[in-house]
Amino acid sequence: MTLAPDIIELAARARADLRMGVPVVIGTSLVLAAETLSEARLKALQISGMPLVLAITDWRARTLKAHAYDADVARIVMPADAPVDWVVAIADPADDLNAPMKGPLQTLREGSAGDARLAIQLAKDARLLPAVVMAQLDDPIGYAAFHQLTALNADALATISATASPLHPLVSARLPLQVSEAGRLHVFRPEDGGEEHYAIEIGQPSRSEAVLTRLHSACFTGDLLGSLKCDCGPQLRGALAQMGTEGEGVLLYLNQEGRGIGLANKMRAYSLQDQGFDTVEANHRLGFEDDERDFRIGAGILKSMGFSKIRLLTNNPAKLAMLEANGLEVVERVPLKVGETRHNTDYLATKAAKSGHLL
Repeated sequence: MTLAPDIIELAARARADLRMGVPVVIGTSLVLAAETLSEARLKALQISGMPLVLAITDWRARTLKAHAYDADVARIVMPADAPVDWVVAIADPADDLNAPMKGPLQTLREGSAGDARLAIQLAKDARLLPAVVMAQLDDPIGYAAFHQLTALNADALATISATASPLHPLVSARLPLQVSEAGRLHVFRPEDGGEEHYAIEIGQPSRSEAVLTRLHSACFTGDLLGSLKCDCGPQLRGALAQMGTEGEGVLLYLNQEGRGIGLANKMRAYSLQDQGFDTVEANHRLGFEDDERDFRIGAGILKSMGFSKIRLLTNNPAKLAMLEANGLEVVERVPLKVGETRHNTDYLATKAAKSGHLL
């Protein structure tokens, strides 16, 4: 027996390190998040003489007209004297329109991009911009031990990254709601140290019948502040109201803000939308996919609560398909068309045209 952390616990520690600007070691590579990189740490790396690369996603590379020879990742060779401002300008599109000429950028063809791919995913999981500064290490274990850095085995990290973290029920309690006094809140905690997710159960739905279900991704701006830029708040309240009317239902509140990129990155996307880009274009310029959410989380919660058949409140066929792919029977898709305003007309049109929502 050992008290040492396992790979899941080490990955959680590494996410926290990246958010604080502390380097981590992945495989044979030293990794720092571009967003939290400090002048002092960058200068220390430059003095060491180690060649540095800035790894970004292919979406961000397309914006910068850089070749992504590794398909989904581009490894940009950093100038020996590059300042932090140079790194930030490559990683963050905020100033792209004011300073569009950032190249020519040399990207690597040779060598493996495996560590870079894992490092970018770890930055995404930490809700940071998907861009990392990297250096190849001759003795990664020794280097990590000397500098007291978190070290992750690349193969082990790849294995846990490919699977959804198991969720465990933490607590549930009665919660009378405006839509129904017969409400109950269940809290689920993932093993990987990620954010907790919630299930709001209305009434006492049968586990043998198809239950009215809504998978709702957290939206601080829409759900809490009443933002008019999206339809999230009206969808949340509309779904709960329909469950209250029917006397039963389950609403999953999943902490996947901004289609899974986090609130800070969502605000970056909003800023880009103010420059004229639509929702999908803004995500791509930041280096993200159209949608980074993982609906396997919702499937896992429903199955753990004993549900196998659902009537799904959604306009998103992709959500339906992913739940069915993860062992749930969706017997009906129930439309939820609410919340259109003059501020979100383009947003809704983009969801229909580019994300396949049935609006």
